[in-house]
Amino acid sequence: MSIGTTTAGGGAGKQPGSAVPAKGLHAGILDLGDSVMLGLASTAPVYSLAATLGLIVAVNGNYTPLILVLGFIPVLFIAYAFRELNSALPDCGTTFIWARRAFGPWAGWLGGWGVALAGIVVLANLAQVAGQYLWLLVGDGSLAENTVLVTATGVLFIAFMTLVNYRGIRLGEHVQRVLTYIQYISLGVFAVAIVVRIAGGAPEGQAFDFEWFNPVGAFADPGAVVHGALLALFIYWGWDTCLAVNEETENPSTTPGRGAVISAFVLVAIYVSVALLVMMYATVGSEGIGLGNSENQNDVFLAMKDVVLGPWGWLIVVAVLASVLSSTQTTILPTARGTLSMGVHGALPPKFGQVHARNQTPGFSTQVMGAAAIAYYVAMSFLSENLLSDSISSISLFIAFYYALTGFACAWYFRGTLRDSARNLWFRGILPLLGALTLTGAFFVSAVQMWDPAYGDTEIFGVGGAFVSGVVLLGLGVVLAVVCRFLPSTRAYFQGRQPVAAGPQGSPNG
Repeated sequence: MSIGTTTAGGGAGKQPGSAVPAKGLHAGILDLGDSVMLGLASTAPVYSLAATLGLIVAVNGNYTPLILVLGFIPVLFIAYAFRELNSALPDCGTTFIWARRAFGPWAGWLGGWGVALAGIVVLANLAQVAGQYLWLLVGDGSLAENTVLVTATGVLFIAFMTLVNYRGIRLGEHVQRVLTYIQYISLGVFAVAIVVRIAGGAPEGQAFDFEWFNPVGAFADPGAVVHGALLALFIYWGWDTCLAVNEETENPSTTPGRGAVISAFVLVAIYVSVALLVMMYATVGSEGIGLGNSENQNDVFLAMKDVVLGPWGWLIVVAVLASVLSSTQTTILPTARGTLSMGVHGALPPKFGQVHARNQTPGFSTQVMGAAAIAYYVAMSFLSENLLSDSISSISLFIAFYYALTGFACAWYFRGTLRDSARNLWFRGILPLLGALTLTGAFFVSAVQMWDPAYGDTEIFGVGGAFVSGVVLLGLGVVLAVVCRFLPSTRAYFQGRQPVAAGPQGSPNG
């Protein structure tokens, strides 16, 4: 299939309600419902709960529901920053274009790298989980322990979802809708089954207690709260996908931002509700299906499925598999569109800015993102599965980096409008800044934790493998930025000779 050369200014003009030249993407094809669905699907909520709930319980016990709420607060503040910046610059480059407009080309380039890096690394994790869960459904599940088979299956999943994204946003939306229905219907069946068992008098369960939301009791151990909140913070990551497809959404300056905020609120409701049900049924104990049992921490749902659903236990395996596949597709979406925008604006070679003439998708960027994820996954799988696991842990650093950068960019970009109204002061200034400061703190706390060799499964020169992986990968972005600074095709971007959209009315940037 040939790749077209439609780029910014290529005759498409400006999108409705936007100050950003269209890039040749399929404008206006997604509505608010599609936007919310993408935001929800990208977080892989079923898998995120399955894989993280046990870890939070191990640290915070019955205060886990409160920790899920605390972890949500800075995410909500950053969601407001995304919404406000999108209203002024609805560009699919999101953090890249906003940081560039606020702080200059270097900040923009590194922000774009943070988005791409988080996507590529998490795709390796999603691919591995998808491969394992598919083979758990076959026979006695022992095939899920075959590294070569699981890796090959994961590669095929990434390749398939890359093809889906390459062929068009509408095809991707249809696939996403099917996967979303599967995971939420399965999760709903699981939740209803727990409610029925609790109503019937679960012998080992525990009754709901408002103490679980008592901050005084939780903060009796501040270190545990910080640790738990850091774990909870990043299970919300992914809702910003709906901002990355803003140029393909109806009313690009308003609808994606609303979708991001709505999906963030829906996510916290899902997480807290399911966590409460599971805690009431299984308890936080360290025996049997208890959430505090270390043998269950990698997947609390897998440990409970047969007890809760009996012969229908495979449904929750299907739910996790659908959740992971759904997130695989929606993770490729923002990374490909981010590098598309970087190509259009001259931060990457022009080929990244090409849009497939027929499919109206970032053809080259989508292929590169899929290939990069496959290469990283295969290399790390066969180099060291433990190092792969630790490198996945370092995703928290990448997310904190580009979310915090977005929050700071929002406060600075709109600094001239903050006195215009109380709304501007709060939603463009105070809340984004608080979110950015919190995430900056989370970045450094996570880095300190990862430095300890006991944090993960590997040790490199006496330092934790997760820390080394995170620093090396972030540092690679600086190296690539320097290379692009001197490439003939990207030099103009760093010299400020590439055009940028005007700032908002009343802004010092305008």
